[in-house]
Amino acid sequence: MTGRYLIQTFGCQMNEHDSERLAGVLETDGYEPAAEARDAEVVVLNTCAVRENADNRLYGALGHLKPLKDSNPRLRIVVAGCLAQKDKGVILKRAPWVDVVIGTHALPSLLELIRAAEREGPQIDVREHTEVFPSALPARRGSSHHAWVSVSVGCDNHCTFCIVPLVRGPQLSRPLQDIVTEVRSLARQGFVEVTLLGQNVNTYGRDLTVPGSSRQPRFAELLRALDQVDGIRRIRFTSPHPHDFTDDVVQAMADCETVCEHIHFPLQSGSDRVLRMMQRSYRSDRYLGWLERIRAAMPGVAVTTDIIVGFPGENEADFRDTLGVVEEARFDAAFTFQYSPRPGTAAASLDGKIAKEVVQERFERLVTLQEAISLERNMEMIGRDVEVLVEGEGRKGNRKGRTRTNKLVHFQAEAPPGTFVDVLVTEAHPHHLSGDASADRPAPVPAAAAG
Repeated sequence: MTGRYLIQTFGCQMNEHDSERLAGVLETDGYEPAAEARDAEVVVLNTCAVRENADNRLYGALGHLKPLKDSNPRLRIVVAGCLAQKDKGVILKRAPWVDVVIGTHALPSLLELIRAAEREGPQIDVREHTEVFPSALPARRGSSHHAWVSVSVGCDNHCTFCIVPLVRGPQLSRPLQDIVTEVRSLARQGFVEVTLLGQNVNTYGRDLTVPGSSRQPRFAELLRALDQVDGIRRIRFTSPHPHDFTDDVVQAMADCETVCEHIHFPLQSGSDRVLRMMQRSYRSDRYLGWLERIRAAMPGVAVTTDIIVGFPGENEADFRDTLGVVEEARFDAAFTFQYSPRPGTAAASLDGKIAKEVVQERFERLVTLQEAISLERNMEMIGRDVEVLVEGEGRKGNRKGRTRTNKLVHFQAEAPPGTFVDVLVTEAHPHHLSGDASADRPAPVPAAAAG
């Protein structure tokens, strides 16, 4: 049986990448996209186990699907992704109307599991190791100009708050030439931007050897190889670990024309005591030193980060240390999270849980500080001409797109997605810029004069 499918994706860019592969697998069997769940024969919920309230979101979505399943016995409900890997049979106990539970390592088995569910009832495939790299599967890309490209899966770090090693396994890198081949194919198809994905992208290659030698390929080598691919104008990557942001990676970013001037540099906490409890392999002074080195090599680079508020045992002095590092680092933006325990992680069993109202108050102080810094950083862009890659329709009928430094820009122009437009920045806001792309716009302010 084939028909129509709908995929709902929760969580990170790696899940978006995997959803493109799940869609590609379904379409090779004749399935077509559906606009809504009620129109589909297969609904896939590709889940996240990292974000707060992930469980509630999943079971809430499954609750909405149950009436559809009751009225349409042909409907097959699939739960995929990290929560499927973590919870395994628990999902079928809590939602027995689910047909397939498929873990992060079993994506190639999707069609086989759906067919088995039709014959035999609910199926589970939650294996412990990846046998076929997800990127080897067919894909239905969500964009015609930007592509996610996975360079590795899994992670060898043991941060006490993070569940990724439990649901994605140890690091497994793709052969360098396979990645280059995929990016060349994307360029031939008209893609102009790629984002390289990995749980710790800059340790890429440490589990590989170069064919015919004992040498390991390095992430810097991969960046330089992809910089040579004709047709690709922008290369991004996420997420690195600060400890592994080595000098050769910094130099490759500075040297490679297509590698964008933006890094995501997760801080997590500015308190050395909390960083120790998190089992992060750096302290605040070292982190700031790395950041200074990166900015010296790439003047104008934009830096974003992740910060967790309310980690078990965090006190007011620890939090003030975080605010101090944020003030000194002057991030362009920060993804801020209130700590919530993840069963199976080391931090989930730590003492020192912090009252919700205390966490909320600290969180609001952090957001207020960072938004002020983000606004100041964005105001430095007023009067400058920036190259924007058009993403699509923005607010109030405008277009939206991103600069090489990954800043969101709203502007008016008759420009289709995937094209490049020069935009004069006219307004700054904490989370985006506004600009003028008209032919008669004022002359841009020279970068030096703009500060």
